Amino acid sequence: MAGLDKMKDQILNEAKAAADSKLKEAEAKAEELLGEAKTEAARINESISRKSEKEVADYRERVESSIDLQKRTKILAAKQDLIKELLDKSYESLTGMDASGYFDMLLKLLEKYVLPQEGEIFFSAEDLKRLPAGYEAEVKKTAGAKGGALKVSGEGRNIENGFVLAYGGIEENCTLRAMFDEKKEELSDKVREILFA
Repeated sequence: MAGLDKMKDQILNEAKAAADSKLKEAEAKAEELLGEAKTEAARINESISRKSEKEVADYRERVESSIDLQKRTKILAAKQDLIKELLDKSYESLTGMDASGYFDMLLKLLEKYVLPQEGEIFFSAEDLKRLPAGYEAEVKKTAGAKGGALKVSGEGRNIENGFVLAYGGIEENCTLRAMFDEKKEELSDKVREILFA
């Protein structure tokens, strides 16, 4: 029986040794897998962290770009408002001139637009009433200098200021508003250069 017990003990010891060996192998494999899992988790965590940092940086860049665009848009709108205000004030200063300065300015405008033809010049009813003495002669002289002839019409036009030239059915609107509207872009560019150069 002692041989059987010995054999039994030997089988148990071998089984225990094999189990201990298997257990150590399993623990080593578990440690290896745990290490790999930790490494993979750290890699994933780093990847997510980098992705989050990039998304935050991209979002910040978009927000800063949007703020910059809004700022530039508001500055541009303020500049345009200022230019419009200055042009409006310029127009008001022309329309608010005293009669002498106003009609002198109209003669200069006439020099620019008169054609070497026979025609008629129309003023507003209000301007007709306040034409300076001898102004009709000045108009004829200005037209004659360009090779034309103009007659001052006694009919008041429904215009605010300036005049209308009529040559054989074709009319040239020389009101101050028409002149400002025609030169609006050019005037705006000049004001912009002066103010914001």
